[in-house]
Amino acid sequence: MNRILVFGSVNLDHTYEVPHIVRPGETISSTVYRTAWGGKGLNQAIALAKAGASTFLTAQISEADISALADFCAPLHLDISRVYPVPFPTGHAMIQVDAAGQNCIVVTAGANSKITPETIRNALEGFGAGDMLLLQNEINLVLEILRSAKAKGIRVVLNPSPCTSEITRWPLECVDIFLLNEAEGLALSGETEPENMLSALLDRYPAAQIVLTLGEKGSIFASSTQRISVTACRVQAVDTTAAGDTFTGYFLSGLLRGAAVEEAMKLASCASAIAVSRPGAAQSIPELYEVQAFFEENAAK
Repeated sequence: MNRILVFGSVNLDHTYEVPHIVRPGETISSTVYRTAWGGKGLNQAIALAKAGASTFLTAQISEADISALADFCAPLHLDISRVYPVPFPTGHAMIQVDAAGQNCIVVTAGANSKITPETIRNALEGFGAGDMLLLQNEINLVLEILRSAKAKGIRVVLNPSPCTSEITRWPLECVDIFLLNEAEGLALSGETEPENMLSALLDRYPAAQIVLTLGEKGSIFASSTQRISVTACRVQAVDTTAAGDTFTGYFLSGLLRGAAVEEAMKLASCASAIAVSRPGAAQSIPELYEVQAFFEENAAK
């Protein structure tokens, strides 16, 4: 299997389970409080590793947290030799999760916003044609990472989250695969309907492949030659925090091992369904054997 490098954020998550998302001027008490490792970069890398992909993570965290992260990642078979200790606080997130499983998140970037050109050179060393790079938008210098990876012949995947106005000024023609939710699709295309989003984006980036996730409505894959729709698996949602990251990891792992697009999407949908049925971010991401069993159970229905 070819390798994938996830270049992204690592956070320490502080999660509060609340009766409802706090309103302006309101003070409420949480029913549960927990801390855990998170960040889109780490979450997606964990999903990839659990799905069986040969996964490497590049990130920056506080020197004081390296040992704890190494202990956490050791059982996951996730290579963190390119996670660099820096003299800045590790990024962190404050997450509210309401009784329906919906969430809102406040992030402080910390070390995630201190990426340097030297970090990029060190991270990409040894990777090239045949390998894949997955990027999000929770670190700085993403534009420079994108260009450097493309120059080395690496296949570039972009999950533009959070989707800021800056992203529209990036050289998105360098992206091979876009992984988008509806809000990100709207921001990049200016369209509100899924099919129109996909058509607009393919008009601009005809060589790209696009996966648009639609929550309970499933997901759609689009390229210049095909469209594939997959329905979502029905579960009782507890916490949607890592749903998209789980889908991303399992979908890309499927592509890396040579699975057909539809099969990779269905497995990713099952993995995401399991994740939302559990509390937390990284800890909610299921193991491959769980996903395969859930997939077979749903296929038999």
